[in-house]
Amino acid sequence: MKIQTALLSVSDKTGIVEFAQALAQRGVRLLSTGGTARQLADAGLTVTEVAAHTGSPEILDGRVKTLHPKIHGGLLARRDSEVHLKTLEEHGIERIDLLVVNLYPFRETIARAGCTFADAVENIDIGGPAMLRAAAKNHGTAEGGVTVAIDPADYPRILADMDGPQGGPSYALRLELATKTYAHTAAYDGAIASYLSSLASAEPAQEQEPERNAWPQNLTVQVKRQQILRYGENPHQSAAFYIDQPLQDGLLGSYRQLQGKELSYNNIADADAAWECVRSFQTTACVIVKHANPCGVAIGNSSLHAYQQAFKTDPTSAFGGIIAFNRPVDEATAQAVSGQFVEVLLAPAYTPEALAIFAAKKNVRVLEVPQGNGHNEFDIKRVGGGWLVQNPDDYQVPEDAFKVVTELAPTAAQMQDLQFAWKVAKYVKSNAIVFVGGGMTLGVGAGQMSRIDSARIASIKAENAGLSLTGSAVASDAFFPFRDGLDVVADAGANCIIQPGGSIRDDEVIAAANERGIAMVFTGARHFRH
Repeated sequence: MKIQTALLSVSDKTGIVEFAQALAQRGVRLLSTGGTARQLADAGLTVTEVAAHTGSPEILDGRVKTLHPKIHGGLLARRDSEVHLKTLEEHGIERIDLLVVNLYPFRETIARAGCTFADAVENIDIGGPAMLRAAAKNHGTAEGGVTVAIDPADYPRILADMDGPQGGPSYALRLELATKTYAHTAAYDGAIASYLSSLASAEPAQEQEPERNAWPQNLTVQVKRQQILRYGENPHQSAAFYIDQPLQDGLLGSYRQLQGKELSYNNIADADAAWECVRSFQTTACVIVKHANPCGVAIGNSSLHAYQQAFKTDPTSAFGGIIAFNRPVDEATAQAVSGQFVEVLLAPAYTPEALAIFAAKKNVRVLEVPQGNGHNEFDIKRVGGGWLVQNPDDYQVPEDAFKVVTELAPTAAQMQDLQFAWKVAKYVKSNAIVFVGGGMTLGVGAGQMSRIDSARIASIKAENAGLSLTGSAVASDAFFPFRDGLDVVADAGANCIIQPGGSIRDDEVIAAANERGIAMVFTGARHFRH
């Protein structure tokens, strides 16, 4: 069915003038409201204000403008119903065939510093969701229905269908856009519900703003399916990858795959572990991950140097691993990396020469992830019948919180290694022990039931890689419950340790460090990672 009348009322005005011009060129009558109508008129378009169309002025400071039978009747009338069409004729209501609406920026408003409760409430859209739901409900049948658009990215597709043999948007497109619309309004309502349920239940004094609790009573999470995966962690499990809406730059979900096989469930999980670790460094760094644990991490004066140092930690585990860089990958780095078997590469950019080298290895998945400061609002873990929700572990220990607790203080060089080790330990599964030296990992012990076993494994791995631990620095993600763990790392050659502290046996462990001539620093914070 040909589009004859369109109603356009958008907060995000990206591309709206150009889209409206294209509609007008195709003979479409334009209805609009407020700022959108003014912008279209300023562009020289003939546009009818909704108030003129309905014969009813906007009232209540604009809270009521589209809530009118001439709007909702025009959207909801079934195009295949003689009764509905006759009713429209009897009441002088014109069909509205295309609705272009996106909603008041509620989420953006409440995210702003200094947002008041009144600001938040005034940015709860009423007319917009009502129109969107009406139009989406009446997306119709193969014979015709209403087309609804919430996303400027869909404007070209609508125009392409209008120029096609059917003369209007296909049923497949109308159904897709209706589905997208309901997901959008559900997310919008969910954001409002989460915000309101986070307010303190006690009625505030008239002059005060309602207080917000850290955790809302009701939490709504809206994500979009990015792709269906071949299978999950194991072949008998099905899986899919979903991404946040909206998506923040800097997070793995914003990746662009430049080449290689389709990503698997485990590829994505491991890639996220590698990317989160490498982007935590301010200097040039490389991280190699295997089974969600860093098996090699290093900083360097170039991506190549950082990779070479990281690879030395555990060449065996690096086989078939995930490699992440926080700086562009050049030809020399690509040449070195291509000498080993790698599943996934991540970097903010690649030179053309580097991509040419990787192109010879067609199965290698090469991902470009834009740098940015995006962060997840929540970490969520599924348990039987519920969800565990927490803030992400993004705590940075202030410089003045590092506390030397031993008779011997670390040198400046040792302190740099300790801080490097502490950063890496955050991304290693608990119990975590990390040996480092000279800006590179030397041995990593992860995921053991006892801390002493992690310490032993880390020293064994260093020995297997031919790396000396003499004079190394060690990080422990949580406190040493007994002195035995400290003795293991001291026997291996460590001369300084960083750990949270907080054990009832801290005095015993400190005494052991003094006995062994080891400098030890407490952070006052731990980094469990389960």
